[in-house]
Amino acid sequence: MLNFSERNYGRGVQLCALAFMLLAGGCNTDRTVTGSFSRDYTDRHPIRLTEGERSIQLLVGSGHGALTAEQRAQVTALAGAWRREGTGFLSIRVPTGTPNERAASHAVREVRSLLSASGVPPRAIVARSYRPPNPDDFGSIRIAYTRVVATAGPCGEWPEDLGASLTPSLQVTAPSIDNRPYWNFGCATQKNLAAAVANPEDLVQPRAETPPYASRRQQALDKYRQGQDPSSTYSKSTDAKVSDVK
Repeated sequence: MLNFSERNYGRGVQLCALAFMLLAGGCNTDRTVTGSFSRDYTDRHPIRLTEGERSIQLLVGSGHGALTAEQRAQVTALAGAWRREGTGFLSIRVPTGTPNERAASHAVREVRSLLSASGVPPRAIVARSYRPPNPDDFGSIRIAYTRVVATAGPCGEWPEDLGASLTPSLQVTAPSIDNRPYWNFGCATQKNLAAAVANPEDLVQPRAETPPYASRRQQALDKYRQGQDPSSTYSKSTDAKVSDVK
């Protein structure tokens, strides 16, 4: 038979095993494990350069067959944007099997003419047809091309509480106690910057300097050598009145 100390030892082993099982089960949560994340928001929410698409849709009526003035301006603007930022072919998708199929096919000829006049070579244009799900609906002429875009996010992830919490933390100390930025800090700024930048390549390398205005620079240097004031003098008219403006 077991003595008192042996029975206590066996009971202690069982309690330790039970506590270990409870601890392991408590760690199985649906929280996002981030580990020891960086303090720099540019590392937590980097701006990535990916390939996106820019497109326009032109709706042509069944009895028209020609583009409107606004549609011509849209095609011309898209052609100019393709020359600046396009990274591939310029795709034209023409509807087929729709009430405006014939009108759309005639309008595509005008689209090609506008693109060619705007500097898009014919070999860079790829035309395909598509069939809308509902044959009774009008199909639009879709013109698109791929380009480099900047993206960031997704935002709104909160793997840690901002303040003290009874929930077991993924870190040794909570961010609020250790005075560290929370995970979502800086994400909105990065996302807005990625959406506002005109040329995503500016995030990778600076642009080259434009040539200086040589004649103005030489004039300023000549005045400096002669000991004169190199600044410019602008004349102002002090006799103008509001009542004299016509």
